[in-house]
Amino acid sequence: MAAKKTGINLSDYPDFINDYWYHLTLVKAKSKRTAEGYLIDIRTFFRYLLYMESSVDGIEFSKIDISGFDLSRLEDVTLHKIYEYIYFLHDERNNNDKTVARKVSSLKSLFKYLTKQVGLIKNDPTQNLELPSLKKALPKYLTLDESKTLLKNAAESPIESPRDYCIITLFLNCGMRLSELVGMNITDINFNEKKVRILGKGNKERIVYLNDACIKALKDYLDSRENSVIDPKAVFLSKKGGRISRRRVEQIVEQILRQSGLSGRGLSVHKLRHTAATLMYQYGNVDTLTLKEILGHKSIATTEIYTHLSNDILKKAADSSPLADFEKKSDSENNDNE
Repeated sequence: MAAKKTGINLSDYPDFINDYWYHLTLVKAKSKRTAEGYLIDIRTFFRYLLYMESSVDGIEFSKIDISGFDLSRLEDVTLHKIYEYIYFLHDERNNNDKTVARKVSSLKSLFKYLTKQVGLIKNDPTQNLELPSLKKALPKYLTLDESKTLLKNAAESPIESPRDYCIITLFLNCGMRLSELVGMNITDINFNEKKVRILGKGNKERIVYLNDACIKALKDYLDSRENSVIDPKAVFLSKKGGRISRRRVEQIVEQILRQSGLSGRGLSVHKLRHTAATLMYQYGNVDTLTLKEILGHKSIATTEIYTHLSNDILKKAADSSPLADFEKKSDSENNDNE
């Protein structure tokens, strides 16, 4: 399959990986970006196997061709070999624990597909693979005051102000994903019922209700748009009139963060989603089950990180009390002072 279906070229992969691509995107309903990540991780593993078998000195790892990779090689992969690969990722590739865990997860998915789904091989060396559990870092987010500052700067942005302000408003109020915002169509918005239909992960639709700030921002932006556009159904447009790209939205957010004095803290579009969820939980008395539906999470466990976040804030607040270091004097100390 020589056609370039995504950011990677499927003709660079063996045929059985081409089939796996369609399994991911059609059967498992993974986004193309997610499926692309799986294939890139798998390519690294295949290159590792060929690299370790090569007798050529000075071979460049990133140039190893896997298009002719023989499926039978995977039958010889053992659990021990997987652990050696993990060591290679840490020691030679300088991958951190999170990256290694992701690459191992991609391997688990591939071997499960090859053994259980299509039965092309019998051995699954990852079946009993164990990795140390990763520490779940609390998500970065903006405070309420910082969020107001961001909105203020978005409103005062000299270029494309109504559009950029609307983008920031939706991110901070609705907790949309980047792909969901970019993919919005005008016909998805119901202004009378104050809601929008968005397409989330796995092509799953959900309804997100819009507050007054979102409705006003959307109306102001749509009223400001030029009539001659390339893609009139798209909500957010580029300067040329086509549907705005993900990268352009990222650039807009990065620019307004800089203008607001909030850059350099690892904040991003996805962190605005965290911010929306955190503010809803902290100030809106929104329970985790409701928050799960708003954010489009598959599992409540994903949403519960905001509960942990709130508990962490409460603990820090308690520790910051001016009486936190106060200690009651012992009876012996009291007697000494008499």
